[in-house]
Amino acid sequence: MSNGKRDGHDGKRDDQAGRTRIDDLPIRDELRGQSPYGAPQLQVPVLLNTNENPYPLPDELVDRIAERVAEAARHLNRYPDRDAVELRTRLAEYLSEAGGVELTAGHVWAANGSNEVLQQLLQAFGGPGRSALGFDPSYSMHALIARGTGTTWISGARRDDYAIDLDDALAAIAEHRPNVVFLCSPNNPTGTALDGSVVEAVYDAAQAARPSLVIVDEAYVEFSHHASLLTLLDGRPNLVVSRTMSKAFGAAGLRLGYLAADPAVVDAVQLVRLPYHLSSVTQATALACLEHTGTLLGYVAELKRQRDRIVAELTGMGCEVTASDANFVQFGRFEDTRAVWQAILDHGVLVRDNGVPGMLRVTAGTDEENTAFLDAMRAVLKEIN
Repeated sequence: MSNGKRDGHDGKRDDQAGRTRIDDLPIRDELRGQSPYGAPQLQVPVLLNTNENPYPLPDELVDRIAERVAEAARHLNRYPDRDAVELRTRLAEYLSEAGGVELTAGHVWAANGSNEVLQQLLQAFGGPGRSALGFDPSYSMHALIARGTGTTWISGARRDDYAIDLDDALAAIAEHRPNVVFLCSPNNPTGTALDGSVVEAVYDAAQAARPSLVIVDEAYVEFSHHASLLTLLDGRPNLVVSRTMSKAFGAAGLRLGYLAADPAVVDAVQLVRLPYHLSSVTQATALACLEHTGTLLGYVAELKRQRDRIVAELTGMGCEVTASDANFVQFGRFEDTRAVWQAILDHGVLVRDNGVPGMLRVTAGTDEENTAFLDAMRAVLKEIN
């Protein structure tokens, strides 16, 4: 988990004589000393550090994307559908069927990745003089996007088992009265899911305190053992559920995120969105993917099996493993996390050091990739014990 500080190894700071540094510029004070979000990509045989879906899109879907993009290309002299009505309609149909809810295009908004969705929400509901509350460790982009929109970030704590302590959460809301509250289910980097009763209690407290917008980040929900929290939207106009096509749909390169909420929230984000923010090509590609949800969700079932395999085998090795509802697994506990990360890398496998004390995170890959990782772990544990 990035803390946003530059460590001198990200290429963003140049102390050579005569070269201007970021902090020499008239940049906003809250951005001084910060670095962009990112995970290092190294040239090793097995990459299991960025929570990507390891399965390439099937040939029939690639062909369908080519057809849709070719049709869109004939009209690239015109602006795309500014409101992405067809795409939002298809997303609403997917959510309604998968989540057991009744949603229309008016309940759904789409943008360039879930990060842009969250940015638009903070532009509309956060900003200077306003605050956002989250519970760390969690997805570090929540705090970075808050900072980028001039929203004050408030970090609440989790229990030792990475669950949210409801009493502590309610006390933090009452004390800080945030304008926006972030919840993450399943949570990144821990993989833990939230019970609906926790979300209901947080929502009620947030409305009593301000009221506040409550955002449930469900980027990994298709991998969960539990149902989506979309059913909580009814009767809660200040609740938002955000999603992505990067994980379950295996379309990280597409950059398509979306939200479901009361139509008034969708109207609000349109006040801050950039004109024609979703290209015709992006919309066409996403629509093609939505035609193949059955096939893509079949890959999800296999990844869930692989995830559970990793949990079981790491536990059998004596590792401390956080129960996971995502496509990744947090594991440890190590005295020198960085040394273990490097030792795994020396065996040709790249995992993620998120900065959670004593813990690392591995993405569920293909059967072969996971076997390579588990073999590496057995070797590393022998080396350090």
